[in-house]
Amino acid sequence: MERYLPTHRMRDLLADNSLLLPALSRFGISLGFGDSTVGDVCSTHSVDCHTFLAVANFISGKPFDPTAISPRTLMGYLKNAHTYFLDYVLPNIRRRLLEAISSGTQTDVTLVILKFYDEYVGEVRRHMEYENTHVFTYVESLLEGRQAPSGFSIARFKDNHHPIAAKLKEIKEILICHFTADSARVDILNSLLFDIVICERDLIAHCRVEDSLFIPAIEALENQAASAPAPTTGDTAPAASTGLDANGDILLTPRERDIIAAIARGLSNKEIADSLFLSVHTVATHRRNICAKLNIHSASGMTIFAILHGLISMEEGQKLIHN
Repeated sequence: MERYLPTHRMRDLLADNSLLLPALSRFGISLGFGDSTVGDVCSTHSVDCHTFLAVANFISGKPFDPTAISPRTLMGYLKNAHTYFLDYVLPNIRRRLLEAISSGTQTDVTLVILKFYDEYVGEVRRHMEYENTHVFTYVESLLEGRQAPSGFSIARFKDNHHPIAAKLKEIKEILICHFTADSARVDILNSLLFDIVICERDLIAHCRVEDSLFIPAIEALENQAASAPAPTTGDTAPAASTGLDANGDILLTPRERDIIAAIARGLSNKEIADSLFLSVHTVATHRRNICAKLNIHSASGMTIFAILHGLISMEEGQKLIHN
């Protein structure tokens, strides 16, 4: 496949790249989807399809669209990845490592290798817990329109974000080049090395997703927050939004324009979600944002707005206006 699309079968994506399998669980997608398309599977699991496809295409080295990424969906994916590494993969590798290198004649070597590995896991834990408690908290504040922590920005995180797979590669190289396993443990050691290789690749891909998808998405979110009108203080009520900027241009994102046009044509949230390959929850979120931006809360009001600003034709909006 040149690029994964919503109309492709999910099973075909996994056949094309089996390394996408962990990504499914990180998006909260369970197996057993049969021949369902990517769009249908994402809709069933309330996952933003554009974000899933951006990650899947990026990991697979295919062209991807970074403009429609949902920061909240991507952040959930990264949080689940952290849990997967810290609670399952790295502890499992340690158990396999201890089993593979333990012997009566190399006790000192075993302790040194284990100490090296434990120090590495500690570094990974601090790295990921910092993101969980500081970076993701900052992003939540941006998404909810709250005051962000003073002095923090995604640029600060970007400048200090470093790969975390290097030491794991060192452990692999030490075991391959310098450690001689007992004959009874050769197969165990080989199996361990395979697990380390998979983990190393997964960690590299994880960091690349953060660098190339997450950070740009949050930079865009920061720019959006910076351009928003400052909140008013005191007893004076804020002026009602018109949904237009100083030049008379519509203050809606391309996705929000798609949503309001669909609303104006009389589509339900479920029908909009199906047509745009989004979850119903994502459509509802866009709808709330549109209401807040335009200060319009009825479908009829949105229809009139859409007609006046050329988002739909008069004929398309007639039906809803008269119902």
